[in-house]
Amino acid sequence: MTRAGHTALDEELKSLKTVERPAVIRAIAEAREHGDLSENAEYHAARERQSFVEGRIKELEALLSRAEVIDPSKLSGAIKFGATVTLVDEDTEEERTYQIVGEAEADIEKGLLNINSPLARALIGKEEGDSVEVRTPGGERGYEVLAVRYI
Repeated sequence: MTRAGHTALDEELKSLKTVERPAVIRAIAEAREHGDLSENAEYHAARERQSFVEGRIKELEALLSRAEVIDPSKLSGAIKFGATVTLVDEDTEEERTYQIVGEAEADIEKGLLNINSPLARALIGKEEGDSVEVRTPGGERGYEVLAVRYI
């Protein structure tokens, strides 16, 4: 996991523990005051939210306890975890830049590419100037690696 990904997940965990958890506890207490719990939609919604929050807290704690933080700026060479890669689609000539990151921090909209994705797996080991063919859900795609940076 990258340092930025670790920090983001740690901040989410702190927010869940200090903001979300107390808010849910207050919502449950408030809903209990309305009487009959069997037909109290607010109570059931608050309990459902509590279940989600507690599950996410456990998930984040486990993830962060097992995480190995890697500093991409200390890496170099062929494409590997942490690399920021600029590609050009050989069909559309569209340029895209991605950083190859761990599954927990991946967000394609932000250019954070899951290391387990077909594109990332195809890029691993490649260098600037190389071409890659990737089988995606949308069909076969070809990309050329324009730049590889470690920042």
